[in-house]
Amino acid sequence: MAEEDVLVERRGQVAWIRLNRPERFNAFDGPMARSVVRAIEDSVDSGVIVITGQGRGFCAGGYLATMDDPDPREVRAMYEGSLALLDAIRTSPRPVIAAVNGAAAGGGNELVIACDLAIASSKATFGQTGPRVGSAPVLGGTNIMPIQIGEKRAKELSFLCRRYTAAQALEMGLVNAVVEPEELESTVEEWAAELLALSPRYLEIAKISSNLWWNSARDSFRSGIGMLAQAIASHDMLEGARAFAEKRPPRFAPLFTSPEEN
Repeated sequence: MAEEDVLVERRGQVAWIRLNRPERFNAFDGPMARSVVRAIEDSVDSGVIVITGQGRGFCAGGYLATMDDPDPREVRAMYEGSLALLDAIRTSPRPVIAAVNGAAAGGGNELVIACDLAIASSKATFGQTGPRVGSAPVLGGTNIMPIQIGEKRAKELSFLCRRYTAAQALEMGLVNAVVEPEELESTVEEWAAELLALSPRYLEIAKISSNLWWNSARDSFRSGIGMLAQAIASHDMLEGARAFAEKRPPRFAPLFTSPEEN
């Protein structure tokens, strides 16, 4: 299978799914998210699934270029597509490994959170972008990431929108291993080989039973999407998108002003 925005390569029993929009650091819109879902579903006959990015980036999350003049239907489709993508990873019977070759930002960081295992290039970076670009990381950053790395650290990522190195991501437990860039794919293949030597039946049981916290967060995901949808075209969304496009700090207005300021 090969589509404009997603490439799939079979290497024996390992399915490599490559996000293929390098000009935008593999940021996804609704149709691209659905393409990745189809690729995951079509790879059910493999033993291991790997998700990685084409070019210098792993995934920059949701595509922001049209957010300064948003079509509510398209934005909602991106939100729903994002949840469908992360759900497809979690509900696939196969182990899914993130091969993080570059920046994992915003929804791309949440993509790493959703994967069962993550191996990163030493040049990869990680972090959430939500409040900086007029959004919030409600599909993993605010609800599942605290389970993985601890509540205080997860709030640091979700609130402050800082960038973290691969070494820092490893220390906090966001990834399983960090290797040199030229060793990334071979290391992922080694981990995949270990998985392929195990019982696929009992790996599936282990994986699906590990979804306890993910399943418990379903209400949080749905309410989060609902709140984001209600904020489409808000001042903060428009300003965040424009600032991102213009490569400048955003100028968000305070929620409350004193009478003297009115």
